[in-house]
Amino acid sequence: MTRVAAIDCGTNSIRLLVADLDAATGAFTELDRRMTIVRLGQGVDRTGRLADEALERTFAACREFAEVIRDLKAERVRFVATSASRDAENREDFVRGVVGILGVEPEVISGDQEAEFSFTGATKELAGRADLAKPFLVVDIGGGSTEFVVGEEHVRAARSVDVGCVRMTERHLVADGVVVDPPTPERIAAIREDVEAALDLAEEAVPLAEARTLVGLAGSVTTVAAIALGLTDYDWTRIHHARISLEQVREITGRLLAATHEERAAIPVMHPGRVDVICAGALVLQAIMERVGAREVVVSEHDILDGIAWSIA
Repeated sequence: MTRVAAIDCGTNSIRLLVADLDAATGAFTELDRRMTIVRLGQGVDRTGRLADEALERTFAACREFAEVIRDLKAERVRFVATSASRDAENREDFVRGVVGILGVEPEVISGDQEAEFSFTGATKELAGRADLAKPFLVVDIGGGSTEFVVGEEHVRAARSVDVGCVRMTERHLVADGVVVDPPTPERIAAIREDVEAALDLAEEAVPLAEARTLVGLAGSVTTVAAIALGLTDYDWTRIHHARISLEQVREITGRLLAATHEERAAIPVMHPGRVDVICAGALVLQAIMERVGAREVVVSEHDILDGIAWSIA
């Protein structure tokens, strides 16, 4: 067994997984898994730069993670950075800060690498299930981008597109620096137009129509699932591998779009950092399900973070 620490730093959140893994047997023992909303991608779509306050929030989380990694005595650490840091002209400031805190350089991976890690993390437990038809379509709805991956046991085709819950919120749901609540039909239509264009782009590389099981990853999907399940507290054991119908996704998306900020914040399972961006995230999920003709989405709490951990082992 190898004790590894995997860090996934995305546009909206930064997450840590410490686990004991055996690559030969597939044994997996989770020791610590945590997430902090840092909104690293704040304003990147507009300015092309990582904001100073966003960097400091991220570095504060890194300092917390460094303490956990030391306490659990992880042997190997891998830090993967995704969409926001790919886009930023001052990403070297980000790299220097992470190295200074964690002693490891963040790998600014490509969208294709991101997709491969997501697929591995999401499907490792699903591959042997007789009730789930293949190929899988794994969809990871992040803050700045969404990854589409089709495959059976291994990746067959992948594409990353620049549509995510933070990017769509900042582009279409913000006026004079304030999120418009509830969003107008025109703003909702603008998001749908961007998502449909992104799906056209994804379909050039990924045969979406061939998918037989849709697997959804990341906070927008898990939050919609938690609402659909009627949870009063976020319980990942009930969310992991839950099957949420298209009808449920449509109903919840409509409810979120009609709600005010205060009404969304009052939903028991809503993370405070997701209140402003969940409308866009739910819209992305609904549009994907409608495009691929998926009657349900299988929700996975295991995703790119788990794929990063397996890549170390």
